[in-house]
Amino acid sequence: RPPATGFTTRSDIGPARDANDPVDDRHAPPGKRTVGDQMKKNQAADDDDEDLNDTNYDEFNGYAGSLFSSGPYEKDDEEADAIYAALDKRMDERRKERREQREKEEIEKYRMERPKIQQQFSDLKRKLAEVTEEEWLSIPEVGDARNKRQRNPRYEKLTPVPDSFFAKHLQTGENHTSVDPRQTQFGGLNTPYPGGLNTPYPGGMTPGLMTPGTGELDMRKIGQARNTLMDMRLSQVSDSVSGQTVVDPKGYLTDLNSMIPTHGGDINDIKKARLLLKSVRETNPHHPPAWIASARLEEVTGKLQVARNLIMKGTEMCPKSEDVWLEAARLQPGDTAKAVVAQAVRHLPQSVRIYIRAAELETDIRAKKRVLRKAEPSQGSPVPLWCTSLANSESHLRMLYKVRENPEPVPGCRETWPELGCACPTLLTGCLSYPVILGRCVSTVPCREYCDIQDAEECDRAGSVATCQAVMRAVIGIGIEEEDRKHTWMEDADSCVAHNALECARAIYAYALQVFPSKKSVWLRAAYFEKNHGTRESLEALLQRAVAHCPKAEVLWLMGAKSKWLAGDVPAARSILALAFQANPNSEEIWLAAVKLESENNEYERARRLLAKARSSAPTARVFMKSVKLEWVLGNIAAAQELCEEALKHYEDFPKLWMMKGQIEEQGELMEKAREAYNQGLKKCPHSTPLWLLLSRLEEKIGQLTRARAILEKSRLKNPKNPGLWLESVRLEYRAGLKNIANTLMAKALQECPSSGILWSEAVFLEARPQRKTKSVDALKKCEHDPHVLLAVAKLFWSERKITKAREWFHRTVKIDSDLGDAWAFFYKFELQHGTEEQQEEVRKRCENAEPRHGELWCTVSKDIANWQRKIGEILVLVAARIKNTF
Repeated sequence: RPPATGFTTRSDIGPARDANDPVDDRHAPPGKRTVGDQMKKNQAADDDDEDLNDTNYDEFNGYAGSLFSSGPYEKDDEEADAIYAALDKRMDERRKERREQREKEEIEKYRMERPKIQQQFSDLKRKLAEVTEEEWLSIPEVGDARNKRQRNPRYEKLTPVPDSFFAKHLQTGENHTSVDPRQTQFGGLNTPYPGGLNTPYPGGMTPGLMTPGTGELDMRKIGQARNTLMDMRLSQVSDSVSGQTVVDPKGYLTDLNSMIPTHGGDINDIKKARLLLKSVRETNPHHPPAWIASARLEEVTGKLQVARNLIMKGTEMCPKSEDVWLEAARLQPGDTAKAVVAQAVRHLPQSVRIYIRAAELETDIRAKKRVLRKAEPSQGSPVPLWCTSLANSESHLRMLYKVRENPEPVPGCRETWPELGCACPTLLTGCLSYPVILGRCVSTVPCREYCDIQDAEECDRAGSVATCQAVMRAVIGIGIEEEDRKHTWMEDADSCVAHNALECARAIYAYALQVFPSKKSVWLRAAYFEKNHGTRESLEALLQRAVAHCPKAEVLWLMGAKSKWLAGDVPAARSILALAFQANPNSEEIWLAAVKLESENNEYERARRLLAKARSSAPTARVFMKSVKLEWVLGNIAAAQELCEEALKHYEDFPKLWMMKGQIEEQGELMEKAREAYNQGLKKCPHSTPLWLLLSRLEEKIGQLTRARAILEKSRLKNPKNPGLWLESVRLEYRAGLKNIANTLMAKALQECPSSGILWSEAVFLEARPQRKTKSVDALKKCEHDPHVLLAVAKLFWSERKITKAREWFHRTVKIDSDLGDAWAFFYKFELQHGTEEQQEEVRKRCENAEPRHGELWCTVSKDIANWQRKIGEILVLVAARIKNTF
């Protein structure tokens, strides 16, 4: 039998073909297949049998191998492959933009044809921004979309009769209509009221809805009965017991919405809660929280009378529960509440809360007093009842006088002391016997159960210093570990100062000094407190006690001498320093303080003698430096140079001596000697930034800009990550007019010192005006609390004429670092231009109290020889005069 072959129809052949068309051999007979077809078939079979195992994979040739694998892979072949790969890559890059654009267009076209659900509602989402809060709140909650049969199968055959059913039959005039009782089992006609329709209404009214003889319902009578019932209900609630109208019958239907309970819960949840609480009450009827919770549930759902009945039942079951009686008094109206409280007092005669509630229910002040007087003689009645705001001040004072005469206000009960003395210190403010009561209170139980530091602060703000100090002494040492006392008390004092409770802080320091009389740090903190917030007399009295307990504390002696000197009492300051010499004979600080006292009071010979004695008995580098400076400012240049040479023999590693030597030579226009002094100093002190700066500025001053630049580069190599040297390099190029180089150096400086505030502040004003704000934001991100950055921001607002913001940032700058003289100078200059005289005087006084010592402009003026005797206020004026707001 010949094998089955395919067949060709006219639709497969199609129209007449050209002679050059390839022959369709798909259905050729087996005998006519060519040798080429057989070779192709064998090749396909070989491809199917190709081994695709990972071990047969070659990184260069792949799985199939190479056509030229018989020959070696030489360097020329590798170069050719690299060239072809580069060409392919380049061609691919040329087509990349076109390909990406085509893909983007295809994606957009696809999204337009098949948009996402999110995109379909994008216009509606944008309109959601216009929805108000009231519209959001008015959106109904998502309910159950299923019908009643799906939600609850037991309602399958139960359908309540609507009002339209009755209205329909009333309109048609039908008097007798039968209703299937099975259809009225749940919510139908049998259950509009307890007991069904045949149950008599309140007041003995019988509806008579059944038709005589037939036993059927009369629809007309049902409507009449409903109207009659509504009228009766409105007449009952129209008047209250006192005769005042509480319900408007005409507006009753419109006011029904106000009677809807605002509990926000589901009806089923309320039913479940009611059943659960009922079970709790039946299981444990003497559990007060169950009765309270049940009453509040009924109150929330609008059933106030049910709530009252429940809570009164609770008072019967729990007569000793204070909370139940208070809840019953709250739920009952006025007179009834008084009766409830009277019953509560009979059951709980020692309850403070019940007596207070009884007093609150009284409207007359005499009645309130009468209730509280009944409470006072009760045995064991706690004293906090007397500390309520219901009692007057006379009763408090009378009780306190009784307590002062009788150490046992309640016989046999020492616990009443803290309750009386600590419960309400603000009410007992100003009473002379209060410290006595509080002292006895501390000896009994810890007073922090009743009052704390906040109560003392309230007394301080009320102006009762004695009460405040008594409370503070009573509570400060309670509940603190012995090793944590000092640290905790210092924090408490700082907190009181922050809250402007100065007397509390003073009491804390006084108590701490009694416990730690030999602690220099505590004395110093107390002295600074008196200096900032007290008087000169209080400061000096404190310092006298301080040096008696800590005679080796030099700073305490110096503070006392300075206080006398500022007050104009120079002899008293000398006597204090003399006593300080006896306690500290070799103290450098005391020697230098004595020299400063004499030199600033024009006693130059005294100052010279003191310095000579100091150089012989307590020689130090600073003593020699002060000796050189004294001769220099007095014009004795030869003596100053001689002392400087002598000092450098002993202290050649002290850079300030080399600086003074070079400056003296530079002042005499001896530039070569000044350069030599600076260079020698840098050999001994290569890490002194001021020496490098002085040498660079000397070269710039004489016109050697290239040498100055080389000196700064050398200094940066020896002192890497030094912001001062980088800043001088930037300014050198800027002064030379090379702003591009200055910007490049600033970028390098910020890379090496990214957290330097002085560099960021300079970088802000190197930018053009439109970019300064952006640069200041970057500076604040890097150095948020740096005073130089804050000052730069203040100056930026100043330059933009934003006066309020500039003043705010100036205040912030001087607050974060009061020792920066430049900040005070710019602040004062700003107030001179935009502030009042009061604001200018305030800045000047704050600067004098802060006594700044640092700042580039500030040190330039303050360290000038011509200004060596000027006060802080005078230096502030001079520095502000030098400022030109061209930034």
